[in-house]
Amino acid sequence: MEEEIKEEFTKGGFTLDDEEEILQKCLTFCIQYKLSASDIVANWDLYSINRGLDSTVRSSHMGPFLEQLQNEQVDKVKEKASGLHLYSNDVSMILNGDYGETEGTLDTPPDKHTLSLQKSSDSAQRTNSVKLTSAKRLEPVTPFGSRKNKFIVQLTLNEHLDMQTIKAEDDNANFEDEIIRRVQPSKECSLIIDRSQPEPGCRFMYDRIEDKFNFLENCIKKRATAYVSSGRYDEPVDPSVASQESIFAVGMICCEEEGRIKEKGTLLQSSVEHSGGQRVRLDLQKLSQYSIFPGQVVAVEGRNPSGHCVIASKIINYPPLSAATDEEHPSKKQAMDRNLQLREPSLDTPEVSLIVAAGPFTTSDNLLFQPLNDLLAYAQRKQPQLLVLLGPFIDSDHPELKKGIINQTFDELFRIEILGKLQDYVDYMGSTVRVILMPSIRDANHDCAFPQPAFEIHPADFSNQIKSISNPGMFSANRVKVACCTVDILKHLSAEEICRNPQGGSKQRLTNLAKHVLSQQSFVLWSSFYPLYPPSEDVPLDFSLASKALHFSSIPDILILPSDLAHFVKVVGVEDADGEEQVKCICVNPGRLARGEGGGFFVEINYRGDPDSSSASIIRI
Repeated sequence: MEEEIKEEFTKGGFTLDDEEEILQKCLTFCIQYKLSASDIVANWDLYSINRGLDSTVRSSHMGPFLEQLQNEQVDKVKEKASGLHLYSNDVSMILNGDYGETEGTLDTPPDKHTLSLQKSSDSAQRTNSVKLTSAKRLEPVTPFGSRKNKFIVQLTLNEHLDMQTIKAEDDNANFEDEIIRRVQPSKECSLIIDRSQPEPGCRFMYDRIEDKFNFLENCIKKRATAYVSSGRYDEPVDPSVASQESIFAVGMICCEEEGRIKEKGTLLQSSVEHSGGQRVRLDLQKLSQYSIFPGQVVAVEGRNPSGHCVIASKIINYPPLSAATDEEHPSKKQAMDRNLQLREPSLDTPEVSLIVAAGPFTTSDNLLFQPLNDLLAYAQRKQPQLLVLLGPFIDSDHPELKKGIINQTFDELFRIEILGKLQDYVDYMGSTVRVILMPSIRDANHDCAFPQPAFEIHPADFSNQIKSISNPGMFSANRVKVACCTVDILKHLSAEEICRNPQGGSKQRLTNLAKHVLSQQSFVLWSSFYPLYPPSEDVPLDFSLASKALHFSSIPDILILPSDLAHFVKVVGVEDADGEEQVKCICVNPGRLARGEGGGFFVEINYRGDPDSSSASIIRI
């Protein structure tokens, strides 16, 4: 089994510092927690992403890695126990002895909460595979409503660019003075919904095999057209035909068998036009670096001497831009427009201030929506021009909703707790602000389909300053293009991607995952917000709606992708086939506003003209 573990690490692009010791410890973990070789490497992959580690697995990392495995076992124990809804982040802090800033339930009596912690501790100690390593005495987790610090900056982007430093605010802040001193934002936020498909009331889950075929075939054909139109590549050939000469083919990465893609089980499926849709094995051993996932459309240079396997010498993820079509290409035109704005000061520079938060918007122990209240209070003081809220709003995974003990319908809960609070917010802020809502497939009061229509918000009942867009969707605020999608594509790509990094190269997984999303849609006029195929099991992807709703033609200024992975805000440069940076984009994972019984994260962005001149902060509540 040690050989299997070593092979899985190698496939994932990892190198082992102390091979013998690491393999022995991983083997022990596998036996202790009943994990397979692929499971242990997948867990390590997630661990390394959340902690920003490089591709080298060191023996010194095994201790903290073991704690993560222990925490997962504690979560499984808690799921079986009734009445326990501690979030995994809280349990992690308890195990590490760091519970001073941990946030728990709202208005929970201390005795009851202490008893819950003692029960979870006893349950964990009775499990053979879990041992609490902290030598400190367990103390009650600080209730969410009683925490000392409300807003703390966790991460900043371009901090030197006039981004106001946010200090921790205690509960005794004088909000009445804030109301008296409140000044309306100087500029009204212009808002244009670029595209919102599908329309509310559409028929979904009626897709046919023909719809799926056409969707995948168009992705490959449009990508091949982009390569040929550049003038640097010939017409793609059939990769399944034996040839001693070097060939150029365009196709989709496929997996030979069910489960996670493996290096030796990688296939390339070309279009019906070039190969009749046949698949051929893809040999990646000669490549010094690559990063692929199922559903990714790429160009491959290599040889197929036998007719059964293409020996790849190069994988091209980014089509080059044709000099003849530079002015017509939407992404190139976008870059030219930005440069023109920088050269001509007389032109208005696109500027917008916005706050972005993703659900859940209430803690797992109640439906009081205290995190949402705190977010709106913060927005009232900071006065952004735009507030972007991404679902789930009425989370179908919430324990109270699963029990079925609430005395309201889901629609009533949404209207009162979400739309009602937002109406009060816009009434307070005035006519210059806008609010954008995007649903999630986890919203209990909305259609469970992807792509997903927007919420039906009637202006007669609520202000027209509150808008809803489809999931995914795009809009322009003060001429700043923003694209959003609430499906956790980053997490799904992380689970399916395999890569190999050059020796000594840095491993920036989160940046690479964001680049995957951009590269699969930046230079192609027909590409997808969700490039993974087949989709994750929990994504109800409807191919009859996908062709009109999942595609966009230009790189946005801000790309918002909420995920359960570590929160981040990064400037990502999209490259062409020569590795030259063409257009930059601010990619954001705002995290979750509520994490179990504790508070989570949101993002504040001040966009000024281009990503390099903009600033952003990730804030924890």
